[in-house]
Amino acid sequence: MSQPVTKPAIAAVDVATRSKPSVYPDPFGARVAGRIKRQLGDFFGLQNFGVNLTELSPGAQSALLHRHSRQDELIYILDGTPTLRTEDGEQLLQPGMCAGFPAGGTAHHLINRTQTIVRYLEIGDRSPGDEGSYPEDDLQAIMEEGKWVFKHKDGRAYD
Repeated sequence: MSQPVTKPAIAAVDVATRSKPSVYPDPFGARVAGRIKRQLGDFFGLQNFGVNLTELSPGAQSALLHRHSRQDELIYILDGTPTLRTEDGEQLLQPGMCAGFPAGGTAHHLINRTQTIVRYLEIGDRSPGDEGSYPEDDLQAIMEEGKWVFKHKDGRAYD
């Protein structure tokens, strides 16, 4: 009796898109409309770091302006020319460019201000106890048991 054959490599676009477009509570989830993520790391069962193939439609943004307390992040642009927005300003990115965000560093996100789709890889570790802070929004995120829990900055839960 033969064993099923598993493929050690696949086309990244063959990984299903994330079933829930955003984990942000209302009204913040609408701000990332037009973002599609394929969770490559989860597909392969990676435990120590995550990798997403992310697409931004014209006008879409990657996330709210944010930073992580413990997680390092890296992005690598595959297609398109997104604008990297940080607390320090903006920079137009091109395919082949990358940017890294150490834990506790500057808040950041990408915006697609063009008429073409942007595709990039986002890579981050899965540090326990990570928290996300959002300097422009009444929002904080705490990683609890592998899931993000969102609260107001004063600690009240979102409904």
